[in-house]
Amino acid sequence: MNISQQFAPPFKLVGSFFISAMIMFFISILLLFNFDINLIHTQNSLVLSWVHLYLLGFVMMSIFASMAQLLPVVLEVEHFSIDLYYVVNPLLFMGTTLIFIGFYKYPMVLSYGGVIVFISFFIFLFESFLTIKKVKKLNFLSSTVLVANIFLFLGLVVAIILSFVYSGVLFLNIKALMLSHIYLVFVGYLGITIISMSYILIPMFWLSHSFNNIYLKIAFYKISFGVVLVVFSQIFDLYIFEYLGYVEVLLGFIFFIYQLYLIFKTKVRKQKDIYYRYIVFSIINFIIALVLVCFYFVLSNDYLLFISGFIFLLGFLTTIITAHLYKIIPFLVWFYRFSNLVGKQKVPMLADMVPVKSSDFGFGFYLLGFILSLIAFIFSSDILFKSAVSFLFVGTSFIVKDVFYIINFKG
Repeated sequence: MNISQQFAPPFKLVGSFFISAMIMFFISILLLFNFDINLIHTQNSLVLSWVHLYLLGFVMMSIFASMAQLLPVVLEVEHFSIDLYYVVNPLLFMGTTLIFIGFYKYPMVLSYGGVIVFISFFIFLFESFLTIKKVKKLNFLSSTVLVANIFLFLGLVVAIILSFVYSGVLFLNIKALMLSHIYLVFVGYLGITIISMSYILIPMFWLSHSFNNIYLKIAFYKISFGVVLVVFSQIFDLYIFEYLGYVEVLLGFIFFIYQLYLIFKTKVRKQKDIYYRYIVFSIINFIIALVLVCFYFVLSNDYLLFISGFIFLLGFLTTIITAHLYKIIPFLVWFYRFSNLVGKQKVPMLADMVPVKSSDFGFGFYLLGFILSLIAFIFSSDILFKSAVSFLFVGTSFIVKDVFYIINFKG
C-alpha cells in the first residue's frame, strides 16, 4: 500500500476534530459521577444521553478525523472536497449536544439535534462516496469503506425516524428501530471501520509482515451478512433471521480477533510502549465483552448486557482509539511542523513528542479505575463505582492533557 502524504488534509482541520473529541471525552467521563449503578438500565434516559454523547462526540469525532487522513491512504485517491470537513465538525458538535439534552431532559429537542447530526453525517458520507467514486477498481479495503458507509447512511435514516418517535411525532416499533439502528451503526459502521483501520494501522505500528489476511476477509463478510440479517428480521418480523444474524456477527468478530493474533505473532517491534499496552488491553476487553454478550443470550439477564456494553465502550473503544491517538497525532504534528526542517536543523523524533511518564500515569489510573468499576458492578456497589470513576477521571485527564500537549508541541 502506498502510504503517502500527497493528499493529506491540513493539520488544522484534522486537529480541530481531535480537540472536539477530547472535550466530549472529558465531559463523558465526568458525567459518570451522576450514574447510580443500582438504578440504571439500558433504556435509562441518562444512559441513552451519555451513550450518544460518548459515541457521537468522542468516537465518531475521532473516526471522522482519522478518515479525513486515512481515506486517501486506503483509496489512493485525493479527497473529492476536503473543505466539506470544516462544516462537519461544528454541526456534529452542536447536534450531539442537542441530542444529549433531548435524551436527558427535553425530548422535543431530540428531533432538532437528530436533524443537525444527520446533516453533518450526510455531508461526511457525501464527500466519502464521491471520493470512493474516483477509485478505478475497488480492492478489499476500499470495499470495506464503501460497505461501512452504506451501513452508516441506513443507520442515520433509522436514527432520524427514532428521533421523531422519541419526541412523540411518530408512533412506530421503537424496539425494532433501535435494534436496527444499533446494528447498522454500532456493528455495521463502527465494527467494519475498526476492522479495516486496524488492518492498516496495527501492522504498520507493530511492523508486522507476512501474515495471512484471509480471516479478516471472512470477518468482514460475516459481520456484513449478520447486520443485513438482523435488520431484515426487524422489517419482516422473521426472528429466526435475527438470531442467525447474531451468530454471524459473533463468528465475524472471532475471526477478527484471530487475525489480530496472527498480526501479533508476526510483529517485529518488541517495545511494549503505550500503544502496545492500550492495544492489548483493548483486545482483552473486547473478548470479555463478547463472552458476556453470549451469556446474556443464554441467561436473558439485562445487567450482563449493560456490563458488556460498559466494557465495550470504555474498555475497548476508548482504549483502541487512545492507542492510535498516541501514534497518529504525533505523526501529523511532526509532518505539519517539522518535515520541512529536515536537513536544515535538528528536528525531534516522533517518540520525543509523546510525554512518556504522563502517558504511563494516564494508562495506570485508567486501568485501575476500569477494573474497580467492574468490581463495583459485580457487587452492585455505587460507592465503589464512584471511587472507580474518580480514577477513570484522573486517567482521562492525563490522556486529554497529553493530546493537547502533542498538538501544541513545537520542539
